[in-house]
This record gives sequence, structure tokens and C-alpha cells, in this order.
Amino acid sequence: MPSATVEDYVKAIYRLERDSPTGEATVARLSASLGVTKGTVTSMVARLREAKLAKAERYGGIRLTSKGRTLALDVVRRHRLIEVFLVKSLGFDWSEVHDEAERLEHAMSAKLLDRLDAFLGNPVVDPHGDPIPNAAGEVEARPGEPLASLGRGEKAEVLRVGDQDRAFLAFAARHGLRPGAKVTVIEVVPEAESIRVRAAGSAAVSMSLSAAARVSVARIG
Repeated sequence: MPSATVEDYVKAIYRLERDSPTGEATVARLSASLGVTKGTVTSMVARLREAKLAKAERYGGIRLTSKGRTLALDVVRRHRLIEVFLVKSLGFDWSEVHDEAERLEHAMSAKLLDRLDAFLGNPVVDPHGDPIPNAAGEVEARPGEPLASLGRGEKAEVLRVGDQDRAFLAFAARHGLRPGAKVTVIEVVPEAESIRVRAAGSAAVSMSLSAAARVSVARIG
């Protein structure tokens, strides 16, 4: 079985590959993401290469191999199903489940994972709207765009809140900005880099464009 550290690294590389414009991770980005030194990252990447979990060019990017991607998706599946379980079955708030899932994801067997998936009804997204890989490692594509990209009067449905910061998640929940919510843009003020939106059933709220960029939406109409 891969160690928890190896699983943390392949998951971090997977996330950086997905979010990076170049489709790859770097030593600097992994260092910042995992909170370790660049030297520690360099040593671990060498181990990942030896285990055929990652490829890395000298002074270049880091990418997962097919084997590494399979492992990363398995860890992501564990993490996101645990989050669903904690919210749906144990009543945890969505702002506190990430850290709990980080600890629990390394201790779950494949048998327990499959049973948990079935128990939860095979959910396709976690409480934040992130897609959950299925047992075959397939991930449902959820195309969206930042809430910050919408103009005045436009309507959309929230797909994902891409930030694990507790304070931001609490803010989003207070103003109805959860996955599935319908939102309308009331006003955009480019000079102030702000946007004012209203989620159905909630009062209008102003937020910075950088904060609104963390909310992924699908336009309606």
C-alpha cells in the first residue's frame, strides 16, 4: 500500500495538473500546496519517479503517469465520499469536513469505500460541488465558469465552490451560494473590482471579483 505521504503528493499533483494552464505541477507549486520545502518536494518526486507514479523533467514540470493518476483518483474518490458521508449522515457542516476527510482518506479499504459509495447512493459530487470519481476512475465533466465573469442581470446556477477556507465557506452558506442555488447578478462595479449578487431565497450580497471567481456557475437562459 502506498504511504499517506505518497497519496498526498499524487493527489496534489493531480489537482495542480487540473488547475494549471500548462497542465502540470512544479516543485514550487507543490511546495506551496503541501507546506513543505522545495528540497523535500524534490526528494519525494524522485521517489515517485522510481515508483513510476510520476514523470519529471529536469527544471521542468511534473506529471502523473497512468499509474499515478489511477492512485490519485482513488484518493480523491475516498476524500470526497467521506465528505458526503460526514455532511449527509453525521451532520457536519460543509466548512469543517475537508480536514476530517484529509485524515480519514488514508485509512479506508477498497471494500469499505465501495460499500460507503453504495450506502450514500453513488453520489456524483461532494458537498462543495466537486465531482466524485467512480470506481472505474471516471470523472463526470462539469463545465462551468467563474461567477465573476457574469454581467449585470445574468442568471446562473452554482456548480461548485472551489475554496476550502472555513470563513469563505461560511460566508457562501450565509448568502445561499451553495451548489444548486440559482443566482442573479444585480450589479458589477469594475472600478471597485466588486460584484453584487442575489441567490434565490437570500438577500443580495456584494463580494470582490476575486472571491466571486472561486464560485463556478452555469449560465441560465
